Amino acid sequence: MGTVTIGVSIAVPEPHGSLLQELRAGFGDAAAHGIPTHVTLLPPTEVDATDLSAVEAHLTQVAAAGRPFPMRLCGTGTFRPLSPVVYVRVAQGAEACAWLQQRVRDASGPVARELQFPYHPHVTVAHGIDEESMDRAFAELAGFEAEWPCTGFALYEQGADDVWRKLREYTFGGSVVPPQGCHADVERGALRG
Repeated sequence: MGTVTIGVSIAVPEPHGSLLQELRAGFGDAAAHGIPTHVTLLPPTEVDATDLSAVEAHLTQVAAAGRPFPMRLCGTGTFRPLSPVVYVRVAQGAEACAWLQQRVRDASGPVARELQFPYHPHVTVAHGIDEESMDRAFAELAGFEAEWPCTGFALYEQGADDVWRKLREYTFGGSVVPPQGCHADVERGALRG
């Protein structure tokens, strides 16, 4: 049956997701329309197609242990010169994202893997384009803000055409979203509550 390339991420909801995707395309990032706007929990990972059911079962367990949390994007950052990326910062919800991605990649699970760089939740808005366009993305989105209650994540598969398509959504086990503007200690309680 062969292998498939999968990823796990938190989708940036509308209207913010489409807006950031269009802006990314406008900065000259050719991959923009093939990548839904997201915060990564598991980067592109190749798995045997026959292992997909085990991956789905694992993600169901991770989601059941999670709780909704406030997510807020604010301002820009960059990984340059280490990596040619400009991103929108995760100003609230970063700790919750870190907790989730650790469980997704858990050594006992079907997608255990090491990361190339330390985990840093973000929303990519420019990748691998010329420096002038990267600078423009950084400046133009410096005032960008968005917030929403994060209630789950999704599993995606990269097609032969390099387009990422959602396979399945996973909703967190809890139902209460803490109020926007809460602090990290409340986030921890919300996740493990």
